[in-house]
Amino acid sequence: MLEFRSIDALIELTFAEDIGIGDITTESTVSPSQQGIGTIIAKTGGVIAGLPIAARVFEKIDPALAFQTFVSDGDSVGDMAPIARVTGSAKSILTGERTALNFLQRLSGTATLTAQFVAAAAQYDVKIIDTRKTTAGWRAMQKYAVRRGGGHNHRFGLYDGVLIKDNHIIAAGGIAQAIGKARSAVPHTAKIEIEVETLDQVEEALGAKADILLLDNMPVDLMHAAVKKIAGQALIEASGNITLDKIEAVAATGVDLISVGALTHSAMPLDISLDLEVKIGA
Repeated sequence: MLEFRSIDALIELTFAEDIGIGDITTESTVSPSQQGIGTIIAKTGGVIAGLPIAARVFEKIDPALAFQTFVSDGDSVGDMAPIARVTGSAKSILTGERTALNFLQRLSGTATLTAQFVAAAAQYDVKIIDTRKTTAGWRAMQKYAVRRGGGHNHRFGLYDGVLIKDNHIIAAGGIAQAIGKARSAVPHTAKIEIEVETLDQVEEALGAKADILLLDNMPVDLMHAAVKKIAGQALIEASGNITLDKIEAVAATGVDLISVGALTHSAMPLDISLDLEVKIGA
């Protein structure tokens, strides 16, 4: 679930850049007494994510607004599916519309793309995971959307997992040195993951007792050889430019995890709109 404490500041930031000192269009054209019903519609089918955030947006705009959902985050919907309704002041609905839709569209896009990757690898015992390639300030929400799409989360930041990458290896003086230094510095409960690009590096990382090996940008045939060499001695993650047309072949190599940066940095927003109906005589 999402903690609103972690997203309220971001919502306020979006209000500041979008509403500023006031919504001059709505203020000048809509009566304060006008009541309305805004139906939120997924014009294109996909997996929905972000409804609690949209509800929070409208709550912060106007606590008197009523927000009703017709589906839940993680649900798949078809084209033109009503997913929520907001009722109350038409002015408040219109002022919060774009901010709420921005969250819904982008998070639903991530959930939808994640579901496509998960489905493409469904016949294999592998987890599809995200990366730290997220939009600044959006990480908690984007990783939430990945989970709603059936994926799993990699580390949330530099603070909660050891991942030794190529530049760390260079700076530390080698694979064995980097693993040894990490092992002596982090708690015994922490797993140590390291990037490898060749079979020689796989062998060196196994000799240094790495817990997880990240096969970085390996061709599929080399992945097969690496998985065979590792033979259960460590968890195996595949990463690097993995697309929907490649995911099944990568999953078939026998890796445990496949990380896909595109889930959060390249997902197309789902087409979601709000249709307003005014209450006559209100």
